[in-house]
Amino acid sequence: MEHLPYDVLEHGIRSLPPPPRDEGRVALVVARPQSGLRDTPERVMLTAQGGVSGDRWSHRASLNRECQITVMRVDVARLIANGQPLSLFGDNLIVEMDISEENLPAGTRLRIGDALCEVTPKPHTGCGKFAERFGQDARDVANAPELASWRLRGMHVSVVEDGEVSPGDSVRVVFRPGP
Repeated sequence: MEHLPYDVLEHGIRSLPPPPRDEGRVALVVARPQSGLRDTPERVMLTAQGGVSGDRWSHRASLNRECQITVMRVDVARLIANGQPLSLFGDNLIVEMDISEENLPAGTRLRIGDALCEVTPKPHTGCGKFAERFGQDARDVANAPELASWRLRGMHVSVVEDGEVSPGDSVRVVFRPGP
């Protein structure tokens, strides 16, 4: 698969229509049972203890709730993937929503399906695997200082109240911290 160059990615991202700010939807759910494997279940439980059911996060020696569940914007993912499956990113929830820092600052609470989640302050910047799969230019665009607040590579949430989630479910802001 051909990786898109920096200028095409940057232009494409800047040309995307604005995503929903207050209520969007889940486009894809991904569980990673082992390194390199991806499941796209029709329904999963999100739990405060285990994150996404079936995901390897809960098997780590140290469970850092600040990186419990990863979320990425679907239109950005489609552009970067350039025809590859969106599950390849490895993000647990691919959503139609504005996940920028301006719209969803740390502490924002989201009702995702039946679950209540909270945006964490931990950055999600991508790793070497991201560059291998989508190209170094994709990683560079996702981490460009002038685009960093857009969270192109995604964001982290932790589960506050357990609940079920499936593709098509709503993602709704229920609380934003004040200035």
